Amino acid sequence: MHTDTLLLLSLPSHPDHLSFPQVRELQTVLQHSSSENLQKPFFPSYLKTLQGWSKDPNADTEWNDILRKKGILPSKEKPKEQEEAVEEQEQQRLQQNSVVKTYEDMTLEELEENEDEFNEEDEQAIKMYRQQRIAEWKATQIKNKFGEILEISGQDYVQEVTKAGKGIWVILHLYKQGIPLCTLINQHLSGLARKFPDVKFIKAISTTCIPNYPDRNLPTIFTYFEGDIKAQFVGPLVFGGMNLTRDELEWKISESGAIKTDLEENPRKQIQDQLISSVRSSVPTRRDSDSEDD
Repeated sequence: MHTDTLLLLSLPSHPDHLSFPQVRELQTVLQHSSSENLQKPFFPSYLKTLQGWSKDPNADTEWNDILRKKGILPSKEKPKEQEEAVEEQEQQRLQQNSVVKTYEDMTLEELEENEDEFNEEDEQAIKMYRQQRIAEWKATQIKNKFGEILEISGQDYVQEVTKAGKGIWVILHLYKQGIPLCTLINQHLSGLARKFPDVKFIKAISTTCIPNYPDRNLPTIFTYFEGDIKAQFVGPLVFGGMNLTRDELEWKISESGAIKTDLEENPRKQIQDQLISSVRSSVPTRRDSDSEDD
């Protein structure tokens, strides 16, 4: 009978009866035995005995490693409690990293809600970031506090124009009801007020601000910066009549510096170029005149 077989048959019934040389020899046999040999009929009867020698199947010992490799012991598994603890720690780490990476995208309300989840290293950075967001929010509120055209009377002039505030541009339209061009300009100014919410657009019936102001000067637009007048547009001819478009009015006001237009060129220039081109094409050339004379 093979030496390995004799050794396996000579195994004692209890590991305490196994001598140290027998343990080492048995380890050597298991290491060099093929899976085919381990499936022989006599071996299963000793399987339980070999498994019983491992007092802690999850212990990291040389003996257990050999038994696992030969399939005598199952693969080592982490205790359920240990797995849950590791999983919870990983989830907390991912959640913490996620918060740190995304706090710049949070609103002020979200920063308040998630304040307890930030780690100590981020507290100072988040505090500074919150202060920056608050400052930006306040600046936006101040900048976008207009957005519509306001009707005033003469008694409101000082408060709304002269004392408008630091860094504030004011556009005042003097008008009268019943004048079509004034009505058109009021419509255009309503649209521009929404487009440029950081600029104060106001309108007033002319004679309530300036007594006896002549109707021939209407419409009239004044632009102010910090209470000082910067430009004035007086009379219908300045605006080009009822064909005035909102873009043309925007460009005209932007020339005073009151608004920053996104228009690349004067819209009126395109019309002027078309008119000039049309006139030139309708005027007979000298060659055409000579031909008619002949």
